[in-house]
Amino acid sequence: MSFLPPLRVARTLWTVQFAYMAEYRAEIALWALSGVLPFIMFGLWSAAAADGSAAAHGSVAGGGGPLLGLSAAEFARYFVCAFVARQFSVVWVVWQFEEDALEGRLSPYLLQPLHPLWRYVAAHLAEQATRLPFALVIASGFFLLQPQAFAWPAPGRLLLGVLSVGLAFAIHFLLQSLIATLCFWSERASALERLFYVPYVFLSGLVAPLQAFPPELQRLSLHTPFPYLIGFPAQVLAGMPMGGEAPFSLAGGLAAMVLWLLLLVPALLLLWRAGVRRYSAMGA
Repeated sequence: MSFLPPLRVARTLWTVQFAYMAEYRAEIALWALSGVLPFIMFGLWSAAAADGSAAAHGSVAGGGGPLLGLSAAEFARYFVCAFVARQFSVVWVVWQFEEDALEGRLSPYLLQPLHPLWRYVAAHLAEQATRLPFALVIASGFFLLQPQAFAWPAPGRLLLGVLSVGLAFAIHFLLQSLIATLCFWSERASALERLFYVPYVFLSGLVAPLQAFPPELQRLSLHTPFPYLIGFPAQVLAGMPMGGEAPFSLAGGLAAMVLWLLLLVPALLLLWRAGVRRYSAMGA
């Protein structure tokens, strides 16, 4: 079984998946709407800052920056960038893989020369392309309500932001694929993914920038992959200062993402081979 597909096969696979995803545009629009948690958290943080502005002038909502040391524009820009990072790094492979394993579709996939995981990669990339216009509409609506958040990043920063979002998707996909391979041993691997979701929400930067947390928790979280799934890409896209007292440095964050990839790829391949051997031994 070839792990890396030829370019022609990859293009065909993506085209087929994109046509399939385009048939479910309404459902994908709902998926895009379900990712507005960063905007909800922005509203909650802004309301909390407004409540405290009577005692302390210069709240985030009012244009100052005692809340996390960010101005109104920086704070709003972070959450819209967190929304973008989440839209294009969301992964659902564990549920699809579990369904394929339970319904018997996985067995013929294993007999084909293309590694089954590439089917799921193509499906995710096609879904992201279909999701793009809906995400742009939602982000545009946020900019209409918070015009101070709009700032077009410099070309270099934009390229680094796109790169960091792509790396975040790769890390998230590998993490969920590791959980998905547990379907070779258990019929409900998705239950373990729900445990993974709890630290993901609180440490990834969805509810607040990482600098909102105590220093000890910041240091601990930087030794996990979670801050690099949303928080770091969002700060790169938002053009926020990095290094010094900030939890991330640009070079350090990118290096950490590459390191996680180098750790996760061999771990996934080893677990996959062990799982396929067990799956084959059971006569499937």
